[in-house]
Amino acid sequence: MISQIFNQALVYPLLNLLVFFYNYIPDIGAVIIILTVIVRLILYPSFHRSLKHQRALSALQPKMNEIKEKYKDNKEQQAKAMMELYSAHKVNPLSSCLPLLVQLPILIALYQVFIQSLNGAGLQGIYNFIPTPDKIDPMFLNFINLKDRNVWMPAIAAILQYFQSKLTLPKASGGDTMSKMMAMQTLYMFPVLTFFIGLQFPAGLTLYWIVTTLFGIGQQYYILRKEAKEALTS
Repeated sequence: MISQIFNQALVYPLLNLLVFFYNYIPDIGAVIIILTVIVRLILYPSFHRSLKHQRALSALQPKMNEIKEKYKDNKEQQAKAMMELYSAHKVNPLSSCLPLLVQLPILIALYQVFIQSLNGAGLQGIYNFIPTPDKIDPMFLNFINLKDRNVWMPAIAAILQYFQSKLTLPKASGGDTMSKMMAMQTLYMFPVLTFFIGLQFPAGLTLYWIVTTLFGIGQQYYILRKEAKEALTS
């Protein structure tokens, strides 16, 4: 029952979009890029809100450190003061998890889409009004087989993940050793995880992650520039 709902809600629509574009652009890599951009544009509002919350948390870091120092011997009071700070500034500390939570079901759905479309078997779940190609060629630009695993795509994804993490992470204040350690762990842990996870999946899924990370970097850069301009004019 749950799998049927999941297929109807995510897998089949994504598969049909992929097949629709492939009928006009017979390069599965280009189609995956187009599909990724469409997904990111649909999810743009949630990612935008998440980035704004992350920036707000970064700005609150000095006050958070003051609270930690003031109530270092009273964890209950520290937690209460933190919640009051978040509430006063309308910041959700869990907002940074939203992009991952949103992307996880999409990643699972895309994995199923790529497996079905690239394994050479018959396509299931294609709508009646979508012409079904006899076969989907797994080659991207005629030399990258997106059906197979390779080491280069995960490496590129990991490098891009590093730059995105660097843009996303709030800057820890000079004396906050714990925050610095956590920031450094996150900065390097996510790219390493991205690399090793990417090695386990077809290159088509890694291509999706590369494009979505590039989109995220561009989105963050745009927001940072916009904030800088607003700060200059205010």
